[in-house]
Amino acid sequence: MRGGFSWVMALPLLGCIPTASPAPAPLADAALAPALGSIIASGTLHWANGNAAGHVSVTAAGDGSLHLALDISGWPMGVHGMHIHSIGRCDAPNFASAGPHWNPAAHQHGRHNPAGSHAGDLPNLVIGQDGVVQQDWPLAGSARGVGGLLDDDGAAFIIHAMADDERTDPSGNSGARIACAVLTPRR
Repeated sequence: MRGGFSWVMALPLLGCIPTASPAPAPLADAALAPALGSIIASGTLHWANGNAAGHVSVTAAGDGSLHLALDISGWPMGVHGMHIHSIGRCDAPNFASAGPHWNPAAHQHGRHNPAGSHAGDLPNLVIGQDGVVQQDWPLAGSARGVGGLLDDDGAAFIIHAMADDERTDPSGNSGARIACAVLTPRR
């Protein structure tokens, strides 16, 4: 680890971005795809400074259900909101170009919101002391067509600076967008 332990712990507080951790190999594709179905989209997660921060892929099972697989390493321990956003752009420094959460049904934000949730709402990302996550989650919604994940303007995957309260509209008070991946369709 470069920079020392106190530097890593200060990242969430200072809004800093790691500058030299290598991107993990895209294990999400290789390790998780056979169990979940065909990979329909994938992308490299980037920090605002352009450095790679991990890999994400979306798979579609034979029944049409979607899953998101995430593979990251070298992250500081913590809890972060994560969401699928409605536009396939990740312009630094704040990734606002990714637009709002993917929400084809026009619901409120939050997996625990009685008014429903966005299709792009995901559970909080919990990063342990080792800084590694290799996990998958089911996604609501469809892959293609009107309102689909891979519609004409694409989609992006965002990790936020803080935990998502899973209730507050529009983004669960999850803070700044700190890492982004354009979900590029597989042809």
